[in-house]
Amino acid sequence: MFITLAGILAVIGSLVGIYYFAMRPETLRIAVGPANSDDLKVVQALTQAFTQARGHVRLRLVQTDGAAASAKALEEGNVDLAIVRGDLDMPKNAQAVAILRKNVAVLWVPPSAKGKGKKSTPKITKIAQLAGHRVGVVGRTQANVNLLKVILQQYGVDLAKVDIVQFPATEAAESIRKETADAYLAAGPVNSKITADAINASTREGKSPKFLAIDSAEAIAQNHPAYEASEIPAGAFGGSPDKPDDEVKTISFSHHIVARKGLSDSTVATFTRQLFAIRQQLLAEFPLAAKIETPDTDKDAALPAHPGAAAFVDGEEKTFLDRYSDYIWWGLMALSALGSAGAWFAGYLKKDERNSNNSLRDRLVEMVGKARRSDSTDELDQMQSEADDILRDTLRCFDAGAIEEGALTAFSIALEQFHNAVADRKALLNSMPQNLQRAGAQFRATGSL
Repeated sequence: MFITLAGILAVIGSLVGIYYFAMRPETLRIAVGPANSDDLKVVQALTQAFTQARGHVRLRLVQTDGAAASAKALEEGNVDLAIVRGDLDMPKNAQAVAILRKNVAVLWVPPSAKGKGKKSTPKITKIAQLAGHRVGVVGRTQANVNLLKVILQQYGVDLAKVDIVQFPATEAAESIRKETADAYLAAGPVNSKITADAINASTREGKSPKFLAIDSAEAIAQNHPAYEASEIPAGAFGGSPDKPDDEVKTISFSHHIVARKGLSDSTVATFTRQLFAIRQQLLAEFPLAAKIETPDTDKDAALPAHPGAAAFVDGEEKTFLDRYSDYIWWGLMALSALGSAGAWFAGYLKKDERNSNNSLRDRLVEMVGKARRSDSTDELDQMQSEADDILRDTLRCFDAGAIEEGALTAFSIALEQFHNAVADRKALLNSMPQNLQRAGAQFRATGSL
């Protein structure tokens, strides 16, 4: 009984332990950068919101130098999540959780300024005409330069004939006013303030810049799966007249929230659920939070979705019972097996007592025959005393569980037969004269009278 009880308590304790470890808050490390970037600010807001909501998943921010450094941190296993740029080399252990934002490539040419000493330059109306010119790239990341090269190569522009210069996003407007380049490229969300300020800085004498359409966007997307064909809507960058004054074809790429491959499905599903639940709370302070989208869950997606995120998106997220039903089932099976083993072991420990009791029952049956042949009441009284001792031992064994109720019933029948034999023999002996009793005893003892 004690072994079975211990087994039950062990299984219950295991189930409680599983529930505790499954439900306790889990902190995930997320890599994001660079400093003062919009991505960093959004993740900081998410970290605070997750903590205030007391959700199952919490975030610990790990600041990096940029998307490339974040991807490396994830690949090396130093973080659980990372904000990575879709057109960079993706870590092999990365799986998509959400699309943080989508970015568009914007190419434009400032209007020519008039005045004394100003050297006239050929008017640029197409991307193919960028050969022999200087192109400024907003932002220090090499990824933006690589993006420009992809576009130029699609249009057959010799890269050796294009002078590419970069300047920090914080210095973009000032560099454009100083006419450091003939054309400019910026990459960011359609509502990016950095891109809008850079384009407004290109306005001269009331003239708006010329936006260069990437008409071969679909071809670029075919050759480079990280990019998609997209459009910049008219008036996306404000101004009067609208900038641009009409839709402009371009290419886009995404910033992803990715998780390392080995991260638990249930943890990622919970994180994804919390992310989209809290997103609405951040819209007032961070409009970029409205751009957070679900990942592509198709099996042939360029960046495969994490199974946990896919389960949330597709409505196949598992409940606690779904995740741990197998453990509960095996726990119940183990409990049943433990009970059976406990019963067998308890029976094994009482084997000697059971064998001893069987011999006592056999002795009692033997005494039935002996009582029927006895010629002495003293002998019958001795056997009666022995039977009482046997009864006492049998009841003790029954209380201890060494014998079952069926064995006790068989013993009761034997004991009843013994009592009947003793009573009948005493009645017979009491009805016989004393000299006949002594003669009978002598005959059985010596074989002669």
